[in-house]
Amino acid sequence: MTKQHEELFSHHEHALEKEYESCPRCSLSLQIRNSKHGPFLGCTGYPACDYSRPLVEHENMEHQIIAGSVCPECSHELAIKKGRYGIFIGCTNYPACKHIEHTEDEEEVIDCPECKKGHIAQRVSRYGKTFYACDNYPKCKFAVNYHPVVGECEKCQFGLLLERKMSGEKRLVCAKKSCSHKQT
Repeated sequence: MTKQHEELFSHHEHALEKEYESCPRCSLSLQIRNSKHGPFLGCTGYPACDYSRPLVEHENMEHQIIAGSVCPECSHELAIKKGRYGIFIGCTNYPACKHIEHTEDEEEVIDCPECKKGHIAQRVSRYGKTFYACDNYPKCKFAVNYHPVVGECEKCQFGLLLERKMSGEKRLVCAKKSCSHKQT
């Protein structure tokens, strides 16, 4: 070990052995613990005392108000918020006003090839995966996992193609599950 390393490790308090304050509930010491959500400070008296707090304080998204923005529905300010499906822009007057700004780029409107009444819209599952489905749900349950493209299948004449990345290149494939014909 080099002299510099010996010097660092000979000190009683280095970064990982830092003495933390005592628990505000039971006055025992707090220690670093780990969970699936990351490291946190927990009371050494657990399970009798269940006090814990995050080791790193994350910035609260509710307080990020967008300066100069106005809600078109109620004239309150807009803010960047974090929800179940990720970050979005919404009104600060939330329960009274439920306005949300849509940041998605406007793409061409694709009619649903199955019901012919709805349109294909981009959706996000509760697990964060993007998929495309008919906006006439639950009457029409048409859904695909790849980006839809207007076109007709050469083999079965189904009215929708999917853009898939295969072998490093983008290919068009029939959206009908029973066909799945690769276009030439």
